Amino acid sequence: MRTNFDFTPFRRSTVGFDRLFEMLENGTSLQNGEGYPPFDLERDGDDRFRITMAVAGFRQEEIDITAQQNLLVVSGRKKEGDEGRYIHRGIAARSFERRFALGDYVQVKNAELRDGLLSIELARDIPEEMKPRKIEIGGAGNRQIDDRRAEGEAARNDNSKERQAA
Repeated sequence: MRTNFDFTPFRRSTVGFDRLFEMLENGTSLQNGEGYPPFDLERDGDDRFRITMAVAGFRQEEIDITAQQNLLVVSGRKKEGDEGRYIHRGIAARSFERRFALGDYVQVKNAELRDGLLSIELARDIPEEMKPRKIEIGGAGNRQIDDRRAEGEAARNDNSKERQAA
């Protein structure tokens, strides 16, 4: 579903969100129109996610998972040679490719195939230098005031020492 929404006003008032606006404008260009194989997307916490895909009939060596920057590609290709012995094939064996757009700093932590379900664990690991931190306000004017206060206190201390000595 494509809409003709103009994101120009938002682009002018934001910095660094170009990729987000491109994804919104392109809509579902990353997904092919098929719903195969079906998948679930779960949140396991604030920064942990899991993708579970139904890949019945595929073996571990027939599935390929590739993580690139901000993109996860899961593809499956059946090995040749079994076509002649089936009278009816009800379990889907067609090749597939699913693409998932990943947010910044989201990394694949683990993948496991069990009972026809492929589980891929993801986690957002924000580098320490990218996490929010408090910034102290300072400047030349503040340093001069602090220096004057320190000088005034030192002068008062000197005067009090002179008075005690006398």
